[in-house]
Amino acid sequence: MRLRNWIAVLVSVLLLAGAGVVGILVNRSTVKAVETVHQNDTTALGTNNGTLTGQLQKNSARELALLLGQIAVRLAADDAKDRTSLAVAAKKSTTFQYGMITTDLDGNFLTASRTGGLPAQNDAAWEPLWKQIKTEKFGFSGVMNAGDTYVAAVGIPVSVGGGPVGYLIGLNEVGQTPLQNYIRELRGTTHKTMIVDTAGRVGAASDDTLIGEVVHPAIKARLDRGEAQFVEYTENGRDMIAVVVGGLTSDWSYVRTQTQASFDGAVYSRSQTLNLTLLAMLAIGVVGITLLGYRTQIQRRRADERFQALFQHAPDLVSVLDGTGRIVFSSPSTTSVLGFAAGSRTGHSVFEVVHPEDQQQMREGLTALLADASGVLRLQCRVRTAGGEYRWFDFTASNQMQNPALSGVVINARDISENRAFQERLEHEAQHDPLTGLPNRRRMQDKLHSSLRADAVAVLFVDLDGFKPVNDAHGHEVGDELLRQVADRLSACVRSSDVLSRVGGDEFVMLMPGVVDPGDVDAMSNRLRYVLGLPFRIDGHEIQIGASVGVHLAPAAGDPDEALRAADHAMYEIKHSRRVPAGTVTRVGRHRASD
Repeated sequence: MRLRNWIAVLVSVLLLAGAGVVGILVNRSTVKAVETVHQNDTTALGTNNGTLTGQLQKNSARELALLLGQIAVRLAADDAKDRTSLAVAAKKSTTFQYGMITTDLDGNFLTASRTGGLPAQNDAAWEPLWKQIKTEKFGFSGVMNAGDTYVAAVGIPVSVGGGPVGYLIGLNEVGQTPLQNYIRELRGTTHKTMIVDTAGRVGAASDDTLIGEVVHPAIKARLDRGEAQFVEYTENGRDMIAVVVGGLTSDWSYVRTQTQASFDGAVYSRSQTLNLTLLAMLAIGVVGITLLGYRTQIQRRRADERFQALFQHAPDLVSVLDGTGRIVFSSPSTTSVLGFAAGSRTGHSVFEVVHPEDQQQMREGLTALLADASGVLRLQCRVRTAGGEYRWFDFTASNQMQNPALSGVVINARDISENRAFQERLEHEAQHDPLTGLPNRRRMQDKLHSSLRADAVAVLFVDLDGFKPVNDAHGHEVGDELLRQVADRLSACVRSSDVLSRVGGDEFVMLMPGVVDPGDVDAMSNRLRYVLGLPFRIDGHEIQIGASVGVHLAPAAGDPDEALRAADHAMYEIKHSRRVPAGTVTRVGRHRASD
């Protein structure tokens, strides 16, 4: 009997030990999988924010190039006219209101828009700018002290005859830039987000007090690597972790820091608790198989409750589709994300909530996925909410038809509407004039190039007469409003297929695809000059200007650059020739000029 009892006790201990070992291994595997997903999500978020940050920095270089095209600098030392031009450009800028500087090719200061508050010319933070500008035609400095203010510089070459003769430098107060405004929106209670220069000095941060500070040495040592990486270190006695994404446009880096405990989260903490519980159960294994079974059931139920709680509040949508695209399961997050009642979409086709324009893409992708037993599909499409609104989602679908526990296609979807809208806004701003909202020169040239591939295009180059005296007499604010009203009048004249763009200070270009009749072009030219000859009312002033219109009829498959030069030359001929009476036409090659 005693031997039988010892055997029973031994069996109980072995069963409990086996169950405990299995539980620890399963828990460790689960935690590892959760950690992998968490790290991948954190890396993807950091890479995405790093990409958006790089785009904002690249936009600042584009803005500086646009401002250079609107002013004339002589690159003389302490030049009064250059100082005035730089001050006007800085005032118009949204990024470089702190000030602007011209330098020679050796980086020596020539003229600045302000007399004080400039960073030291020998500051080491200038070096990245001079190094980058030699190869990429733009450059970014590190963070520098300018009195009591932290500033950063963006530089572009000033070219004459195809070669650089100096540089235009824009200074931005790092605490007041669009980049800082964007990073400030990423603030959180458990983490801090920073953009740091190559020396590790903070140029933008979710916490304003961090601007100008130097990051931890462990982070600083990893800034020169382009790929996303995790850095673990200790600060003020706490274990910390940071994700670092380098290789931005400016060679700066995106950094997000938080405590190791907040990064690991509740799953890791409770996992440790579970392990300790299993070890304690092993220590008291002599209690017997009954207690083992009871405690195992308790632990299993608690684990299920934790999993259900995490699954219930997960921000991602998880769905399972059958081979025809019908929903056989949808996660509870469908209610919080899309607004549908729990389980209400079960049995319905997924294509009922997919935007009509995206359905073909998704059908083709689902068909290809079903043909591959181990296939994975990534795509982005619009999904309708219960309120009828369409939002952008990033889909990851895997073929689990051969998995008996699922027997379907598993879809994981994340709402990316805000990121998508931000990217579209950046793309729009890069191709449109910020003052008038019209397409800019780049957008117009792309349209001209694509139109000439298939059809003839009439090009009308419009230059305002008398615009500079308006600026001189009434100021630039009135001049800007005049340009906006000019854009409105010209927009009212164009056809739906025409393209109107602003290509310079007071220069506009209109493209008329498919027009080959000189009479049609003359009529449009006369209409443009007529509407611009009517008085403008601005701030109580009645302003009268005119316009010179250069015209060129470009044949199909013609050279876009030659077409623009011809229209510009036609405008120049009429604007500067006082021998041509008003209303006559001067022909130069295949282009014509009218005034």
